[in-house]
Parts: sequence; C-alpha cells; structure tokens
Amino acid sequence: MSELLQFAAPSAEKRSVPCSCGHSAHYQEVRSKEVLTAVGSTVVSRPYYLCAHCHIGQFPADVELDIENLELSPGVRRMLAVVGQATPFEQGRQQMKLLAGLEVTTKAVERTAEAIGEDIAAREREQIQQAVQLNLPVVVGQPIPILYIQMDGTGVPVTKAERREGKVEGQPAHTREVKLGGVFTQTTWDQEGFAIRDPDSTTYTGAIEIASDFGKRLYREAWDRGWSLATKKVVIGDGAEWIWNIADEHFPGAIQIVDLFHARQHLWDVARLIHPGDEVRQKRWLLRHQPKLDDGKIVKLVGFLRSLDASSPELLEAIRKQADYFEKNAERMRYPEFRRQHLFVGSGVIEAGCKTVIGSRLKQSGMFWTVRGANAIIALRCCLLNRELEDYWANRRRIG
Repeated sequence: MSELLQFAAPSAEKRSVPCSCGHSAHYQEVRSKEVLTAVGSTVVSRPYYLCAHCHIGQFPADVELDIENLELSPGVRRMLAVVGQATPFEQGRQQMKLLAGLEVTTKAVERTAEAIGEDIAAREREQIQQAVQLNLPVVVGQPIPILYIQMDGTGVPVTKAERREGKVEGQPAHTREVKLGGVFTQTTWDQEGFAIRDPDSTTYTGAIEIASDFGKRLYREAWDRGWSLATKKVVIGDGAEWIWNIADEHFPGAIQIVDLFHARQHLWDVARLIHPGDEVRQKRWLLRHQPKLDDGKIVKLVGFLRSLDASSPELLEAIRKQADYFEKNAERMRYPEFRRQHLFVGSGVIEAGCKTVIGSRLKQSGMFWTVRGANAIIALRCCLLNRELEDYWANRRRIG
C-alpha cells in the first residue's frame, strides 16, 4: 500500500498547476503524511505546489485520493459514517477496534459522521433549491398505482444553547422538533381488503427546520419517488395544522386522510373529560360513540358533541375544541370510502419511522444535540436507510 502511494516528482512540463486565484502554483517538493486506511496506517508521499501570488499551497494527489486536509482514507471515513449514524460515538469507536482492528478516537467518529452527514444535507439543499425553481429531474418508469406521503414530528433533546420557549411561559423546551416525512407505494391488498405496503418501498427525509422548508424537502423526495407517475396520491397525517398546510401547498389534488388512531385518541380525550378518573364509564362511552367516527359519520358525531351539557365553562370549552377538530377534518375522515379504495387509514409507517430513524439514535439516555449535529446525523441515517449511501459515495468523487 505504501509503495502504491509514493508519487514521484512531476516531470518538467507538469511542474505548474492552476491555482484558484487565477494564477499558477509551482512545484516545490515531495511531502509525506500519514493516513489511516482500512488495512492500517500508511504514508502518502506526493508533490507540493505553491502559488507565488496568493501563497496558497496545494496537493493535487490529495484531491485525487479524496484525502485533502484529512488523515483518514475514504474507506475508513465510510466505516466511521456507518457506525456513527447507528450507535453512540464511543460505541462506534469500540466497533472500529473490534471489527476492523483500527484505533480511532471517539471524536474522530463524531467529526467524520457529522461531516459526511453535513455534506449529504448540503447536496440535498441544492436539490431542494432546484426543485423550488422547477428544475426537476425527469422521472421515468411504470405508472405507480398508489403513492403515499406521511409526515410527523418528534422531539429531540438539545443543548441549552439550542432550546426555545416551551409551552409553559418562561420555561424553555428541552427538545426541538424533527419533522420527518416518509414516501412509500402500494400495489395490492390482502384477502380482507386491507392495504399492503410494497416491500422496501419506504424512503425518509427529515430535519429540524420550519414547516415551509420541510414542505420543499418532502416535495423533492416525493418527486424523486415518482410523484408524477402515481395514479392515486395520498397524504396521511395527524391533525397538526402544519401537515395539512404542506399538503395543500405542495400536494394539491392528493387524497388527505387523518390517521384513524389519532382521531380515536381525540375521542378518548372527550371520554376522559366527561368521565374523569372512571375508566369503566369511559370505555362504555367509547363503545357507544366510536362507531360514528369509524363509520365516517362525522357530521353526526360533531352534532352530538356540541349537544353535550357540561358542568363548567372550562369543560364546555374543551369539548367544543374537540368538536371543532372533528368538524375541520371531516373530509379527511371518510374512512369507509377510503377502505373501499383499499387505502391505508393509519400513519403507522411514519410513526415507526420516527422511532427507527430518529428515536433509536438521537433520543438515547443522556444525549443532547446541537441542531447542526442532529441534522447531520438525520441526513446520514436517511441516506443509509434509503439505500443511497453508496450512490452518494460514488457521486461525491465526480462532483467534488
């Protein structure tokens, strides 16, 4: 390996190379540095060039080998990225020692994983900006019977400097919301008519960012997945207003469905309001009134809720808010019609994604993240779970 990485002094006609300042850098000498590779430490010797105009030096061979300003080979960095996105950085260091016999520091795992994640995120931002400008890639292929978009939010613990005003006035929230989107397809359903998600069809995208930026991110992901090829398009989410704002802005014409289990939770909340502390009466109340929801009889359900008497103005106001929720989302709760079309009516895919993509890595005990670090790891995890890491690694050499 060391012999392969010994570069000779350049010939007379190659002793000048272009410099970024517009002038030329001239060969000075051969310099060496130690690089950790997948098979151990080695020494790279390569020509050094210096520009007399701007006094900036460069090693063209380092650029070719993808080790510019780095002491880790591409293979080692790829391994560090994989272990760093999967486990706490100290465990990643231990895995490198156990599985590859390579000694690296915990900080090296952290810095490398986050650097690669930031590079992935930067390339995504470029693609998102192109999508905003309608400079979209042409997507070809067979028509997609049903394409789903699901989105949700989940909190990630952050450092003190990253905390924002919480729900309690004067108290900062200890978490920041990660918005996560999932895109998947459906081709068929089972004998009972329930939808079956196409195997390995789910891809994810997410970040700690405002809803307007996340909407653009999710639109770009949906387009890459064949949004223009889909015969039927579906957006599923809970009752959060930002979700339906994104659906209206970026996915007009899509069927909108409120997650049935989330809607049932709202009905549970009403039962608890009416019969506080009495689970037996709560369950009995739900058995009588949940069929209205499941059968899509939302107008009837809303009318019933608005007719309820309350023992206090506060209770009456709480019930009214729940009635408003159902009334506002009535069109998204046509569950019998959705089932006749063999569509999913639950957001289980994105809820599982919040646990798998975000929770299992970023919400472990004792973890506190900066927004920059969290977004880097999220970008890296999405890239790996979407089976795109090898494509990224191949493309980064071609486009710098």
